Amino acid sequence: MHLSLTLITAGLVVGFLVGLTGMGGGALMTPILIMFFGMAPLAAVSSDLVASLFMRPVGAVVHFRRGTVDTRLVRWLVIGAVPAALVGVLVLKTLGDGPGLQDDIKVFLGAALLLTVVSMSVKSWLARRRPEDASPITIRPILTVVIGVAGGVAVGMTSVGAGSLVTGMLLLAYPRLRASQLVGTDLVQAIPVVGAAALGHCLFGDVQVRIAGSLLVGAIPAVYAGARLSARGSNRFIRPTLAVVLAASGLKLIDAPSWFTMSVCATAVVAMTIGWIHRTTQRHRVAASAPTTKLAMDDGALEFAGSHRYVDRGV
Repeated sequence: MHLSLTLITAGLVVGFLVGLTGMGGGALMTPILIMFFGMAPLAAVSSDLVASLFMRPVGAVVHFRRGTVDTRLVRWLVIGAVPAALVGVLVLKTLGDGPGLQDDIKVFLGAALLLTVVSMSVKSWLARRRPEDASPITIRPILTVVIGVAGGVAVGMTSVGAGSLVTGMLLLAYPRLRASQLVGTDLVQAIPVVGAAALGHCLFGDVQVRIAGSLLVGAIPAVYAGARLSARGSNRFIRPTLAVVLAASGLKLIDAPSWFTMSVCATAVVAMTIGWIHRTTQRHRVAASAPTTKLAMDDGALEFAGSHRYVDRGV
């Protein structure tokens, strides 16, 4: 099998971002394969699914060891998602072959990317406002199965959905679910779902082994490196940036006018900048208003300043 250096590099970049942010690889890799490598949408979706099948267990093992996987949610999600993923593949095949099918996949993929951006925004908004609560959540089986079905169909048709779409819907359904549980549960449930979708595409002969193999060579070590780095830092700047990129890709795939795409991206960048300035200003105000600690001594009064220095005030 001849490996492609450019595809290995693409796998390296996407794998690192997946490990760093916890996002699904489909939302990043499939648009890259279509727009930058000129691949047919069906081949891009199929090859990305096979690569994702080997990428996700890397993060899933870490979360299993940390105990941040809710197996109850995984069970109900998989019940709905696995058969739905196969249905998504079958729906693609019923749409026919040729240029018409490829155009339909691009539109489906673009819509899925835009839904992913909405899901990421809602998830971020809820995460900042939900109360801290460590009590066990009550599972709602029917709702959870429906979430699995929606994610499974999206994965089977576009390779997008097992990550941001499902986590966004889970957070809406279970607002008390901790962030670590959310990511861990989604990573584990996505393995059989992506596996079912990849199997469906393999049976129809859509997977290109050279593409999938090249992506995996770069992606697997990069996922691990990104996950290790993510545990030490914050993703508050990376995720919003990726959201803008995904929005632009989604609009491009559905053939939105260029002026509209540019306007949306510019508005998002301005909003992100204003939000960053607002949060930075708030942090500075809180730090400036923090009370100082005064220590009384026999020969004078000493004030403990915020810089950990003692200043002689005299008597």
